[in-house]
Amino acid sequence: MTMTANNAMMTANGRGSGDEGPIARHEGRDRRARQERDERESHGRAARLEPSAGHARRVAVLGAGSFGTALALRLYDNGHDVVLWGRDPAHIAEIAERRENVRYLPGVRLPAFDLTPSLKAALKDADVVVFVVPSQAMRKVAQGAAPHLSSSALIVHAAKGLESGSLKRMSEVLADVLPTEIASRIVALSGPSHAEDVARNLPTTVVVAGARQAAEAAQSVFFAPSFRVYTNDDLVGVEIAGALKNIIALGAGLSDGLGYGDNAKAALITRGLHEIARLGVHLGAHPLTFAGLAGIGDLIVTATSRHSRNRRAGRMLGEGLPLPEVLKRIGMVVEGVKTTEAAYALAGLHGVSMPITRELYLVLFEGKTPRQAVEDLLAREPTEEGADFLLSAWVGRRARTGAPANGNP
Repeated sequence: MTMTANNAMMTANGRGSGDEGPIARHEGRDRRARQERDERESHGRAARLEPSAGHARRVAVLGAGSFGTALALRLYDNGHDVVLWGRDPAHIAEIAERRENVRYLPGVRLPAFDLTPSLKAALKDADVVVFVVPSQAMRKVAQGAAPHLSSSALIVHAAKGLESGSLKRMSEVLADVLPTEIASRIVALSGPSHAEDVARNLPTTVVVAGARQAAEAAQSVFFAPSFRVYTNDDLVGVEIAGALKNIIALGAGLSDGLGYGDNAKAALITRGLHEIARLGVHLGAHPLTFAGLAGIGDLIVTATSRHSRNRRAGRMLGEGLPLPEVLKRIGMVVEGVKTTEAAYALAGLHGVSMPITRELYLVLFEGKTPRQAVEDLLAREPTEEGADFLLSAWVGRRARTGAPANGNP
């Protein structure tokens, strides 16, 4: 079934349908089950907030996956006028009819925000545009969105990856494509924020990074009692941390699949954070960013949570499944796979040692066995832990470039 943008948006608001709405066509038992579930969920959800005069925004969320849907719900509960865009008209029509994203966020009842498969309709009069699409789709979606953006729009992205080929961070991809006057208003949202928790109004804390004025504007749009938002001016560090933690989460899952236990996983996470920071600092990030929400915070949740697609993919690889079968079973984008390829190339380009990333690259793309990769990691020459190196490298880079004490070169 397909729907036009207008029809999808009308159904989403309860307009254009009969008094009972589309749900009435389901069996009575299913309808009663939904009603009972809605009642249960309503007890766990806070009442929709009413922004003070002038603070409600028209927000377009681009990407109807699990996190895009969860953020649309969060923003709607904050009192904003929200529209959720997805590229698949049939999928958008299904969400509009069922008020549930069964494909990507099952079990979460969605309120009456608008839905549309039309970028033009989604972006009409949008004050804030939130890109929540896979990193490899970011450029294409941004190109489609660019002609319809307001010149004063605030741009927020929540994608955690590097673009294959160009090796660019997502803010760089957006700056390539969007009008020049918007470049200073591009903000990254990152941190430990699995969609399943956000959608159920469970306590979540994130960081928004970019130029101070833009970051503070994004903070005010997203902030809620159960969704605490910090600002950070280290855009480079926040984006590198958010992208590369997916690689280490793959490794943590692989360790689990091999049955190596908690000690091995803790060591892998710790040393993984070190090599993420090593590349980030080389690129101009502040080393302390990696001790924050976008760094250790997001790494912990992605490397340990049952919700983590990257960890699940790594575990299946460790259990012996080939990569194509792993991706088929996951059924959604596993950002760590493409990011491993890009980070491996980026590290080589800049001469930065990233041994865990290198071994995962060889497992994913060169046919190396997971067990051999772990053995080769452990067999490397002993060395010092290297924390002082990160700080001295950062100080040295600042002295050479004359850049300010943040992650924006």
